[in-house]
Amino acid sequence: MRASARPTPKSPTRLQLTRIPDSWAWVRTDLLVRLLPFAAAYGITYHLSDGAPWLGLAWGNLAAQLLFAALASPLMFAAAAAVQLWLTRRRGALSVPADAGDAMFQAGFYVLNGPIEEALFRGLAQGGLGFAFGSPAGFIFATASYVLYHRLGRWTWADTFATALVGVPLGLAFWLLPGPPSLLGISIAHIAATCGFLGPGPYLLRRLRMV
Repeated sequence: MRASARPTPKSPTRLQLTRIPDSWAWVRTDLLVRLLPFAAAYGITYHLSDGAPWLGLAWGNLAAQLLFAALASPLMFAAAAAVQLWLTRRRGALSVPADAGDAMFQAGFYVLNGPIEEALFRGLAQGGLGFAFGSPAGFIFATASYVLYHRLGRWTWADTFATALVGVPLGLAFWLLPGPPSLLGISIAHIAATCGFLGPGPYLLRRLRMV
């Protein structure tokens, strides 16, 4: 999202309504220039390391992973939507799906985006650095990298720092949940958080007439 002038208390929120062709225009580019390289980097590392367990491509403690996902997902969706609402009132503008079709289309993309981002930042970065230098170092570097890389997408600093509300708890979960490292629970929670902040979350806020 691009920065905009802060509105006065009486200024209405400017809604940029999007439809599937609008979303596909940026999704197509995002798949090629971001997610495909992320997935390739993880896949190559997995192959070269003979499936190192610190990469997290395993079920882990399945009960713990599913419990975390069940508890964290609705909380992170609601929290992300609430943060988006607060930021929207500060910036005075929001991109919102015009209909349920585009909201679901974006949600489908975030189902792909979440696990791939987790594979790179939690599996490859946090897992690899944690293995080499200790878990705290891996957590700090991966979380900082995850937050700051959103600036590459021209997010405002406020929106960028808001991603710490995802990066910190998911990094801690990857580190501290019982059992072998796993991307399962944190990927599900990541999808929920992204859907709360972008696409379905803003669509719901508009339907509730909160923006």
